[in-house]
Amino acid sequence: MNNTKKNDTSDNMNRNIKLLDTTLRDGEQTSGVSFASSEKLHIARLLLEDLNVDRIEIASAKVSEGEFETVKKVAKWAEANNYIDKIEVLGFVDGDLSLKWIQRAGCKVMNLLCKGSLKHCEDQLRKSPEEHLSDIKVVLREAEKKNISINIYLEDWSNGMLHSKDYVFFLVDNLKDTQIKRFMLPDTLGILNPIDTAKFCREMLERYPNLQFDYHAHNDYDLAVGNVFAAVNEGISGVHTTINGLGERAGNAPLASVVAILHDQLNIKTNIVEKNLNKVGRIVESYSGMRIPNNQPVTGDNVFTQCAGIHADGDNKNNLYYNDLLPERFGRAREYALGKTSGKSNIKKNLDTIGVELDEDSMLKLTERIIELGDKKEIVTQDDLPYIISDVMHTNTEDKIKMINYSLSLTQGLRPTATVRIEIEGKEYEYTAPGDGQYHAFSKALWKIYDNLGKAKPELRDYNVAIPPGGRTDALVQTTITWSYKEKKFKTRGLDVDQMAAAIKATIRMLNMIENM
Repeated sequence: MNNTKKNDTSDNMNRNIKLLDTTLRDGEQTSGVSFASSEKLHIARLLLEDLNVDRIEIASAKVSEGEFETVKKVAKWAEANNYIDKIEVLGFVDGDLSLKWIQRAGCKVMNLLCKGSLKHCEDQLRKSPEEHLSDIKVVLREAEKKNISINIYLEDWSNGMLHSKDYVFFLVDNLKDTQIKRFMLPDTLGILNPIDTAKFCREMLERYPNLQFDYHAHNDYDLAVGNVFAAVNEGISGVHTTINGLGERAGNAPLASVVAILHDQLNIKTNIVEKNLNKVGRIVESYSGMRIPNNQPVTGDNVFTQCAGIHADGDNKNNLYYNDLLPERFGRAREYALGKTSGKSNIKKNLDTIGVELDEDSMLKLTERIIELGDKKEIVTQDDLPYIISDVMHTNTEDKIKMINYSLSLTQGLRPTATVRIEIEGKEYEYTAPGDGQYHAFSKALWKIYDNLGKAKPELRDYNVAIPPGGRTDALVQTTITWSYKEKKFKTRGLDVDQMAAAIKATIRMLNMIENM
């Protein structure tokens, strides 16, 4: 039997998969993640208004008084904006206790957590399948009285299908004719692979063709998105996700990745607004404190960045390194990284973006400088480029004065000291001096050499340090020093990943300038 339909997606054109996002419930079960009340409301609004998610699961019933007040706040907003039917809360098989909690909070949909494997039923609940079924039906009757809609989670369904399939079928056989709207199939422990997922989902669909099924994946084997693909490919009509893949242990299926495979790999429609996925992901990253990995598909910092020069060259030649995941779809832009693997094509792409043209000689110097910085394992960004260009354009390889080496010492409780060795017209000179700061010590040592040679010195008028826009702690630093010499006022600049190194470069550049004044 062929276990997959993935080679034929033509029938999917008219399918529309409904997505439930459970960032605010299952996602908040991520270790170390706890959303404030205002953050929960904001995320709910982003999910429903900006992303157009079909349903959101926002909490578990009976957790705490604080959670109750938050759910009330979200429900009040949802009611006022016609979203209340899209707000869902996890509830338990506890008579009418969860139902009362949900009703008082102002919500109208409960996702009832039942046991989907015989082992969970007998070992955790210590009840027989018949007893558990009876308890579930009590909740269903109470829900009908309170006019609360019910979906049902078959918790540990994946283990149920692996080890106690008759139990799963017993439960669904006896619940299929109730008011339950959606039967939700969780791979609670993240144990399935796409082959088993496809097989088990097909069995459910063939046995119960009139029921609506959701698939809920966990990522313990890094197969959550692949399992979603398999489930939907078999005909499952609903999928559960979280923003950035938040969730217990290894997390859940990330919404952005799921949307990409549904749209591109299965040719299936959803109601999700793709262009807002990255924006919402960044906001949730900030609220959760869980960083998005740089290589996370769709939303990671690096996923639309070409590093190798050959890739940029290919993009210049009919977009040879593009795929269907165009960054513009997700509110992003393609970037060309600058570093030791950069070729002229990468640099040219970045220069075109900022509107700068350079001749061949300048391009060569710029390429060499970027590779030099890349060898230091520093990240070079497009924002750094104007600074690097300025640095390269003002470098003279025929300088009369050259820095041979220097040593700076900074010790708590002691004055900083500097040892400087420079070459002036082919001869080397060295001196050590203390100072009130590292640059002051460097200057004193340098000027002592000048004093001994009887050479004139300029006056330092201003000292400014700047980091390129969007700079980081590992960003390039540009130091600009204003000098006065023979009634002339001028500036020199130095660029480096270290502030002191940048200042010293600016100073050596100044010394070579005054040699010609």
